[in-house]
Amino acid sequence: MILSDRAEFELARKLRDKRGAPIAEVFTFLSGLYFRGKIAYATAFARPATGIPGVFVITPTRGLVDASTRIRLDDLREFATVDIHGDDPRYRAPLERDARVLAKDFHLGARSSLLGSIATGKYVNVLLASFGDRLRFPLTSSVAAT
Repeated sequence: MILSDRAEFELARKLRDKRGAPIAEVFTFLSGLYFRGKIAYATAFARPATGIPGVFVITPTRGLVDASTRIRLDDLREFATVDIHGDDPRYRAPLERDARVLAKDFHLGARSSLLGSIATGKYVNVLLASFGDRLRFPLTSSVAAT
């Protein structure tokens, strides 16, 4: 529905516009209440260090992306080409890259919370390799908040 050129709802129009729409808004639309709750939690409780975004979204092809990053239809189509699977290097390599950089930028004592499908290794295993015991898992857990 969101990819249709005939869609006239506001988010579809934003995605066709050259400015795009915030990735958090798009992912909320695509996954409904699940993601909406996660992004609301992450936004409310993020306490980022200066110069580091407080909320990141894990993408299928681009690793960790600031939740305010604007995307367009072409970006969504790109995401759809890759299955989020821990063994797929098109997914795993960008996520590992971004996790390493972010973990290195953390000040001593900083922690990151993973809000997502923690029952599978597709997120957890990749992020634990970089964050170690600084990665936290709330009781209800699609986005990483720092």
